[in-house]
Amino acid sequence: MKFADITPGRVIVLGPASLSEADIVAYARAWDPQWFHTDAERARQSRWGGLIASGWQSCVVAMKLAVEGVLADSESFGSPGLEYVKWPAPVRPGDRLMLTITVLDARRSQSRPGLGIVRWRWELANERDETAVDLVATSLFDLGAAA
Repeated sequence: MKFADITPGRVIVLGPASLSEADIVAYARAWDPQWFHTDAERARQSRWGGLIASGWQSCVVAMKLAVEGVLADSESFGSPGLEYVKWPAPVRPGDRLMLTITVLDARRSQSRPGLGIVRWRWELANERDETAVDLVATSLFDLGAAA
C-alpha cells in the first residue's frame, strides 16, 4: 500500500494469524523465558489457566500482519516509536488473531520535504473479540525530495 492510500479515518483489517504452543514456547525460550510462556503445566495451574504468549511476541504477530498487508511495498522506512503499547488480554495457543489498523493522521512534513508521517492505532484481537495488543505508532515514509 502506498502512502497516498493511507488516509485519516481509514480502517484496515488484516489476518488471520495464530501461534501454536510450540511457537509460543520457542519464542519465549529465546526472548522472554518466563514460566507462564515456557512451562505449559505450571501455566495450566496458574491464574492464566494455560500457556500464554509473550506480549512482545503478540506485537511481532501484529507487525508481521502489518508488513504483509500494508508496509511491504510502501515507501515506509522506519518509525520513531510508539506512544504506548498495552496487552489487555493474553494470546493463547490457537487463537485466531486479526489486526485492525485505524489511521489517525497521515500528513506530509512541513519541515522535511519528501517525508510522510503516519500515526495509527493497531489493535490485535482474538476470535472472542478480546484485544491482545493495543498500540499507537508513528511510521515514516520516504516520498522523495521532489514530492
